[in-house]
Amino acid sequence: MATGRVMVIACGAIAREVLRIRDMNGWDHVEVQCLPAGLHNTPQAIPKAVSDKIEQVRNQADTLFVAYADCGTAGALDRVLEPLNIERLPGAHCYEFFAGSEAFGDLTDEQPGSFYLTDFLVRHFERLVIQGLGLDRHPELAGQYFGNYRRVVHLAQDGSRSLRRQAAGHAKRLGLDFDYRQLGDGPLAAVLTPVLENAGPATDNGPSASLEKTP
Repeated sequence: MATGRVMVIACGAIAREVLRIRDMNGWDHVEVQCLPAGLHNTPQAIPKAVSDKIEQVRNQADTLFVAYADCGTAGALDRVLEPLNIERLPGAHCYEFFAGSEAFGDLTDEQPGSFYLTDFLVRHFERLVIQGLGLDRHPELAGQYFGNYRRVVHLAQDGSRSLRRQAAGHAKRLGLDFDYRQLGDGPLAAVLTPVLENAGPATDNGPSASLEKTP
């Protein structure tokens, strides 16, 4: 008998938000397992990593959902998921589903030369941006990477003043203007809710299992 158990395979860079939305909604039937956030520096590795995780967990739930957008895979992730009839987050990248597609389009139209930071990227800017691009070893390359950008846009989820200050500091370090947009979890929750809520148990007998968070 199907329990309505859902397994979310999530990018580690959005784990905090996915878990927060799950817990706020009381989706006890949902388990989240995360892949390393650093995969975003090698997007060509994302499809295989997701495929391997699917093989590992596919018998542990009634429904699988992949909490990635295309994320620089140029359609390769969809070629993994579509034959398996597994859904993923919509859009090209996490900035789009954090902001909402329409709002993100407006941001892009407003200033095409925008470099976006989520809360996760603000926290891990040194490792994922500076070290990830090799700017700690070759700071002279900053102009090549960021010369066409005009501003840093912090797409904020939790509204932390500390994160806002850090993001402003990152913009200053890159020599770019700074723009702050408080978004909360609403746009991402709006995408997750139809998939995760409706896949839950059909009875009122409580959750099918006690599920452990995956950080």
